[in-house]
Amino acid sequence: MTATGRTSTAPDVVDVVALGESMVTFLPSRPGRLADVPSFDRAIGGAESNLACVLAAAGHSARWVGRVGADGFGDHLVEAIGAYGVDVSAVRRDPARPTGIYFRTAGDRATDAHEVAYYRAGSAASAMSVDTMDLDAIRSGRVLHLSGITPALSADCLGLMRELTARRPGRPLVSFDVNHRPGLWRDAGHGHGPEVLLDLARGADLVFVGEDEAWGLGGPEAVRAALPEPELLVVKQGASGATAFHRTGGTDEVTSVPALTVDVVAAVGAGDAFAAGFLSATLRGLPVCERLRHGHLMAAAALTVPGDLATPPARDHADRLAALDDTAWGRLRLGPGWTQDVRGADEEVRTP
Repeated sequence: MTATGRTSTAPDVVDVVALGESMVTFLPSRPGRLADVPSFDRAIGGAESNLACVLAAAGHSARWVGRVGADGFGDHLVEAIGAYGVDVSAVRRDPARPTGIYFRTAGDRATDAHEVAYYRAGSAASAMSVDTMDLDAIRSGRVLHLSGITPALSADCLGLMRELTARRPGRPLVSFDVNHRPGLWRDAGHGHGPEVLLDLARGADLVFVGEDEAWGLGGPEAVRAALPEPELLVVKQGASGATAFHRTGGTDEVTSVPALTVDVVAAVGAGDAFAAGFLSATLRGLPVCERLRHGHLMAAAALTVPGDLATPPARDHADRLAALDDTAWGRLRLGPGWTQDVRGADEEVRTP
């Protein structure tokens, strides 16, 4: 792997390429303030690499493209992500910039007690640009998945995102998770986050956006009115579910699927897992309703484990649950361990 340059060796086509920053995550050994936690366990974190890991574990070919330091933390990320079965051959190593890291508390992210300390300023990932990344490798998937985290990292990263979301013949299907992180944009200095993200989303074919991050708009219909360009728009509505707008023949088909009842262990990683489940079903050509259900199932897998990444359910198990009638779907309750084996899961998956 080289630190700079755009030379390519004509990489094999894979199901999904995910581009973005991955960081080493330090998870607390016990609850409490960061000031009080005595030790941390090391893990991997990053919206795009998380998605690639989930898709690889679900049986798809996935490639993560990013930029990490030529340091021990960079070694760990490449090795750990590769261990999930993800192709990491296009990851660049930067000898002049470090790999990003962050620490977080064990509490729910939705509470005031939750703390996150990022050490990513000037990271290797912030140097991603049109000139330092292998564009052929990035465009070598049936789907190219991007997120709104990347353009916040630097002006160069934003330029790369504008290049990848430009509508050109022959490009892969471009999937974009808005992933608006106000804290990142507060100090960005190269654009107003909501406006930049709306502009990038307009260039994508498939967009995921949380109702709570959708530019202050009220409801899925208002989001669609502001973002008519993507062929498929998925508005995530938290505990209420998700609504998809799928344009066919010039008109929208609207599909809503309620969220599952989940015994939550940790409210982290659900958004990335939802996108992975939806993309997995998209790659398999399933109807939009089933794509949304697979998204909810993958999100439930993430919510029922302590970390950001969970082992997805076996495909036949997920297909069986996704095919339930509306009444049985509404009665499902998923708890810890439900993905591990179907016999054990049947104790947690209650379908009266």
